[in-house]
Amino acid sequence: MKKIAMTAVLSLLLCGCGTGLFSLKKTVGKQVKEAAVREFYFTRSGSTNPPEFQRYRLYTENGAHWFYHETREGDHWPLTESDITLSGKKQLSEEEWKTFYSLLEGGTVKDRSENLDSGGDGPWLYLYWNGDHDKTQEYSFASYGNERAFEEACQKMKTEMTEN
Repeated sequence: MKKIAMTAVLSLLLCGCGTGLFSLKKTVGKQVKEAAVREFYFTRSGSTNPPEFQRYRLYTENGAHWFYHETREGDHWPLTESDITLSGKKQLSEEEWKTFYSLLEGGTVKDRSENLDSGGDGPWLYLYWNGDHDKTQEYSFASYGNERAFEEACQKMKTEMTEN
């Protein structure tokens, strides 16, 4: 009986090693501290007619926090950098950064994996942080509400930037 149990445990371990089954998630705000966050990408992309692409990027450079947005439009797929129709960059105030970070907080990062069967228009989310070892970067919001609030805050900032 012990031999069967040991074989079952060993089989589970061997099966899980290559699939990420035992990959640990890290929580933003706990294992991934605010000061460690370097970059965050939020991308939606669709091959609908007409195709669309929207990227929001938060990043830290020389101690300052920045917001970047990029819209791509065209009549072909895939859209490339030459199809950028609107983009902008803004240094964030401490209050603006805290608002964005509060929506990321509580979300998790896990090891990146191939998502060839995922399809859809995203969003695709990646968080780069000090300690990610170039692999623990695939991000998930703590809730759908946080994801929607984040996208709405980005859209609002983008609108404010283009109206000025």
